[in-house]
Amino acid sequence: MSLIIAQRKVLLLNASYEPLGLVSLPRALRMVWQRTAEVLEKDGDRVLRTVRFAFACPSVVRLHEYVNVRKRRRSSGGLRTKVLIRDRYRCQYCNKRGTATDLTLDHIVPRSRGGQSVAENLCACCHECNQRKGDRTPDEARMPLLSNPAALWHDLDLTALHHAAASRPEWRKYLYLDDAAAA
Repeated sequence: MSLIIAQRKVLLLNASYEPLGLVSLPRALRMVWQRTAEVLEKDGDRVLRTVRFAFACPSVVRLHEYVNVRKRRRSSGGLRTKVLIRDRYRCQYCNKRGTATDLTLDHIVPRSRGGQSVAENLCACCHECNQRKGDRTPDEARMPLLSNPAALWHDLDLTALHHAAASRPEWRKYLYLDDAAAA
């Protein structure tokens, strides 16, 4: 049971209550223990026990000091996962639904032609379509994208958090999902 609890994720907020991302439960507890963060929401009645202590598991923690992360946000890790979530685990050429192992990332403008590995130039793609498209642009391969490439970029970090919040209702008010549902 402790192993399952230790693998749960905790929502990390900046001092300004801006969502920063997800951290592991042990990392969140270390931040609270070191007094760099405070617990805003507990994860129900869950408790993480050590030999000497029992800690109430946090669900949401907030940093005490503001961290300026805007310039680092675009280069943050997990780009593959974020692109797959953004594209709703569907091939952007044939609309085939898949899992993270079924899908690849396709460079809309191929790398051999100067295409970069950035979210604006990546899309979810099934293996068959990726093979068919090869080292061509979608126009050259006569494989139009289902989504406009110019419209592919939006806040992928926030999208990933919204996806993770589906099973954690206590996160909704910090991600402003209650306001969106009411509107």
